[in-house]
Amino acid sequence: MDEENTKVENSNNQKENKNDENPKKDGFFKNVWMSITKIEKYPDMAARGVGKAISYLAKIVAIFAIILCLGMLYQTHNLLKQGIDYLQNNFPDFSYKDGILDVSSDKVVQISAEDSVIGEVIVDTKTEDEAQINQYTTQVENAGGGIIVLKDRVIIKNASVAGIVSYQYKDTLESMGITELNKQDVINYANSSSIISLYVSVFITMFVYAFIIYFITTLSNAILLSFFGFITTWLARIKMRYVAIFNMSVYALTLSVILNMLYIAVNIFIPFTMEYFQVMYVAVAAIYLVAAIMILKTDFMKKQIELMKIAEAQEMVKKELEERERKQKEEKEREDRRRKDKEEEEKKKKEQGQEENDTGGEPQGV
Repeated sequence: MDEENTKVENSNNQKENKNDENPKKDGFFKNVWMSITKIEKYPDMAARGVGKAISYLAKIVAIFAIILCLGMLYQTHNLLKQGIDYLQNNFPDFSYKDGILDVSSDKVVQISAEDSVIGEVIVDTKTEDEAQINQYTTQVENAGGGIIVLKDRVIIKNASVAGIVSYQYKDTLESMGITELNKQDVINYANSSSIISLYVSVFITMFVYAFIIYFITTLSNAILLSFFGFITTWLARIKMRYVAIFNMSVYALTLSVILNMLYIAVNIFIPFTMEYFQVMYVAVAAIYLVAAIMILKTDFMKKQIELMKIAEAQEMVKKELEERERKQKEEKEREDRRRKDKEEEEKKKKEQGQEENDTGGEPQGV
């Protein structure tokens, strides 16, 4: 019986080892699929370690950053086409040399925020009056953002940037190797194949920026979600290491990140705003994590019940063995008594026979 139990345990251990080895061989996209459809696999995935979880998070964030940058690049391309069309047909001639921009217009060029995708646009390369420039700045701020083009610099106010940002032409353009240009040069450059290098440069810059920002954001979401999961395990009375809960939180964010990708992809072509999307983002991840914890608790309870059944079976077997040993012992004692009684009886018979022989052999009187 012990040999059979040993064989069963060895076969179970071999199966567990195979199950542990297989997840490590799973590819990234299979892990994505399992994170969405196989919640019961979360404990096994979490057991791979923090390194695997962080690597998985980096890969899915990289894919998100690529989609985001492609969308932004597409919007930049459309914006550039519109800007070149406006520049060619509606904007006056201009020239740039040695850090000074000159627009051939006696009037200030203004484009309202309603007619521009970048907000209020003000072009005045004639003024050097700081009071007038401050007035332009206030006008752009009141409009919610925009650009002020001056003779020696450009001032940008954007919703994503705190305060006002100013760029000197000389510093910016000379770093790109540009010391002189005019309107036709800009149009020719935009319509040439050289613009591709600009797109590549913009894409790489946006990708690095988007990856760093979104990786930090997603990692912080995973940490916050893991604290929520830790509280859940405490309420559910399940003992789990925090590292395992953190790893499960990373995989639980998978569907939320994919939904965010789809949201951005659709927004590229159909701009819209989904209210409470961030709430849904967190709620979906929390549901996945809680479901994984509850499944883990259910499995734990099943194992406990199985262990109790095994213990009960072992107790019954133990009682049966004890009862069998007791009966065998009693039977042996009875057998020993019978044998002893038989020996005593035989001994008595021998003694009686000896007495009779002794009596019968004595001499009789005359």
